[in-house]
Amino acid sequence: MNLEEKIEVARGDVEADLLLKNCQIINVLSGEIHQGNVAIFKDRIAGIGDYRAKETIDIKGRYIAPGFIDGHVHIESSMVTVPEYARAVVPLGTTSVIIDPHEIANVLGLEGIRYMIQSAKLTPLSVYIMIPSCVPTSHMETAGATISASDISTFFGQRWVLGLGEMMNFPGVINMNNEVLDKIKVADGKLIDGHAPGLSGKDLVAYIAAGIRSDHECTTVDEAREKLRLGMVVMIREGTAAKNLKDLLPLVTRENVCRFVFCTDDRHPYDIKTQGHINYLIKQAIHLGIDPVQAIKMATCNTTEYFGIPEKGAIVPGYMADIVVFDNFENMNIDLVIKNGQIVAKEEKFVVREKKLPEVMLRSSINVNWMAMKDFSITVEDDKKARIIKVIPDQIITKQAILKPKIEDNKAVADLERDILKIAVVERHMASGNVGIGFVQGFGLKKGAIASSVAHDSHNIIVTGTNDADMMTAVIEIVKMRGGLVAVVEDEILGSLPLPVAGLMSEEPLEVVKDKIEELKKITRDMGCTLEDPFMQLSFLALPVIPELKLTDRGLVDVTKFDFVPLFTE
Repeated sequence: MNLEEKIEVARGDVEADLLLKNCQIINVLSGEIHQGNVAIFKDRIAGIGDYRAKETIDIKGRYIAPGFIDGHVHIESSMVTVPEYARAVVPLGTTSVIIDPHEIANVLGLEGIRYMIQSAKLTPLSVYIMIPSCVPTSHMETAGATISASDISTFFGQRWVLGLGEMMNFPGVINMNNEVLDKIKVADGKLIDGHAPGLSGKDLVAYIAAGIRSDHECTTVDEAREKLRLGMVVMIREGTAAKNLKDLLPLVTRENVCRFVFCTDDRHPYDIKTQGHINYLIKQAIHLGIDPVQAIKMATCNTTEYFGIPEKGAIVPGYMADIVVFDNFENMNIDLVIKNGQIVAKEEKFVVREKKLPEVMLRSSINVNWMAMKDFSITVEDDKKARIIKVIPDQIITKQAILKPKIEDNKAVADLERDILKIAVVERHMASGNVGIGFVQGFGLKKGAIASSVAHDSHNIIVTGTNDADMMTAVIEIVKMRGGLVAVVEDEILGSLPLPVAGLMSEEPLEVVKDKIEELKKITRDMGCTLEDPFMQLSFLALPVIPELKLTDRGLVDVTKFDFVPLFTE
């Protein structure tokens, strides 16, 4: 639509396409809720007030809000492709997402980023991109690709690219690693997202001084307050593995609400289908005492203002007509979703014909060197204790325990009485034969093994279990499926979910993926597992940038030291 058309419709000289009548408009810019009509012409909000239109919908006093926005998400963690993800979240009111495709980039490099960009076309979801900054995440793991500063620069200038994705290598920033600094320099003038769990004091100041403007890893009010005071935008995350909403909301006030943004980061299909997406975060925030308009600000205009996305995030003349209609703040049943001026969902179901994209072929991403790979046995070192990864339920951080291992035939083995299992990470990109082996406490398994090719961020094969034989069977099945999740007991495959797209995503609908994950979770409960989502928890145990103790294909990592440590200690 040209400028003259905008003005003519806004003046009322030309009919609008659609009029939403009798609305309670949630005005995130003025901070109030007021009654009115909203006129839409083509893909824009034409005006607020009395207008003639080709079609009128009486909203009957229901609320209308700007389309919800996820400020930081890895779509790959939903384990479905971008079109399937859009089909799941748009009916829930999410009309835009800012993605960091570093999961698939760590597997397939630039090919993976281009795949995500191509997959987003023609979907009823605006997909903005932050280019991955840490591929690989660190020098302590083997990824499937390396993305350099010059590689990153080729994406800047593209319409949907907003900046540089989460800078996870915060030690590299504050210690002035040349490769890390080159990426920051290339992003000069672009937004840079942060990722600095637990960083404080002058190290945090140095990190922010480098040009990093946000953080989504805060877990306490004190941590978030320090970052807020130093100028960071705090992204309040409520995902599947990491749930920080309840802990951080007490920091939000009317004076500082503009510095908070909602995000999911990593959210599994089950949570999307049973709880919701950004609509769930809004509803929970309201239940926890946040003013409804403030809650919706954190999901709309705060996000667009931080990322510099023009003409989106509010219901005002000239802005994109991305609108959510819902009944009340208690239930937030979503009646209508409008995207770019078109009705795309009613009562949380799509009402538009989905456009099929040309098929994009990806190379195989599972390459294991069986000849070089050893078994999972651990030779005992004389009277020494072992470093144990201690899982914290519903968090991606871990603790470290120092305990004497159980010994059988001069080998350290799983100890079910103390809930200590073996864990291994098998390199699956370069066929190097690398295998990192250690112990983990907190899964509760009494038999069998579980494994996954989803292991943030390099996504090697990760497996934990009560015995070596079932662990090996599980790894073999992952390779056969070209990636996925699996549960094994006594050499029998009890359940699996193939993820052939980069070993991260299924080609099935989200509902199918959800059902298979639920089946796997039930199987793991029958195996004795006490965690709500063991596969999500498992997937973060190989991430060497999240404290405290993690395992990669190259060995055990003390994240606080950002270096390898031996399995055994005095």
